[in-house]
Amino acid sequence: MNSTPTLAQVPPPHPPTGVKGRDSRNDDGGSILVTWEKSPDDGAGLKNVVSYKILRGTAASGPFDTIGASTAGQTSFTDARVRTGVGYYYEVLAVAMAPQPGGPPVGVAVPSDPSPESRSVAQWFHLGRINALIGLIILCSAILYFIAQAKSGKPIFIRKIAGLEAVDEAVGRATEMGRKIFYIPGSQDMDEVQTLAGITILGRVAKVAADYEADLEVPVSRSLVMVTCREVVKEAFLNAGRPDAYKEDNIYYLTDEQFGYAAGINGLVVRDKPATMFFMGAFYAESLILAETANSIGAIQIAGTAMPAQLPFFIAACDYTLIGEELFAASAYLSKEPKLLGSLKGQDLGKVIILGTILVGIIMTSIGALTLKTNDPERLGWYNIAKWFDVQ
Repeated sequence: MNSTPTLAQVPPPHPPTGVKGRDSRNDDGGSILVTWEKSPDDGAGLKNVVSYKILRGTAASGPFDTIGASTAGQTSFTDARVRTGVGYYYEVLAVAMAPQPGGPPVGVAVPSDPSPESRSVAQWFHLGRINALIGLIILCSAILYFIAQAKSGKPIFIRKIAGLEAVDEAVGRATEMGRKIFYIPGSQDMDEVQTLAGITILGRVAKVAADYEADLEVPVSRSLVMVTCREVVKEAFLNAGRPDAYKEDNIYYLTDEQFGYAAGINGLVVRDKPATMFFMGAFYAESLILAETANSIGAIQIAGTAMPAQLPFFIAACDYTLIGEELFAASAYLSKEPKLLGSLKGQDLGKVIILGTILVGIIMTSIGALTLKTNDPERLGWYNIAKWFDVQ
């Protein structure tokens, strides 16, 4: 006698209960989180539930379409293919495998009751990034405070930057020797922020050169940089009261090719033997080639870049080097404009506060790891205070 049960003789699993759908948090919409309570036969009872099938419809009466599946033991599924603002209903089917005579097992699925209507909406703010919001508020508050202080006439202390303090000395040296000043604003185009910072410093150098009646040349590697430098230098000479001394041809284009540009500058340096060289902007492998050549003719060199790989070469070969953010701080340092000074000071203080907060967090985490049972989440307390923001 065949003892294998037929499909009709196998009791179906109990369906899952409490099916709900809710908007997924901290996103821009288009996602619904579906949750349910496990079938009584998932891990207990008949223990024959092997998976769950998730169905979705736009009405409680159906029809429902299969949108995904989940393994036994799971109680949630994220539906990331919904339209924001549209109402959806969900059913979850408990799937069991039933044997049948003379063939492979077949699946038996028992549906749950439909869920209440749920909709996806976009959130204004990602609550999991509340720390970034706090840091932004601190930074903006510090900037606004120091801008107000600077506008009120209170002195804002900015530490001296040797390379910028030496501008007058470097230009004066070229004037006394009757030799040229070369200013190199990097090898990149105007979409590079370091080029903008370098051109800002060029305005200051050009004004001092106009006051001292020094000969300033600016060879560039981009046509748009050439046009911008011409306007900046022209304005600097005008502000210095020497518009007649401005020479447009002293600001010229060489080539876009990296090492062709470096070779062109080296040729000019060897032939003209300038007294002063400025390297301000973004530089790559050409940095050491340029700095070594200028060093070989005895020129005083002031460099500045935010390219970490090129800083060692400039530091080794140049007299003064602006390191990283010193290049970007130059506009505030040279102009003494209250808004720029306040912004610079506020950013520095904001970074100190944020760094201090990070250090405090590291210390608290370390103490918690050393003194508490890390395998007992209930005892971590303030150590896991970030969980307060968990809204999942």
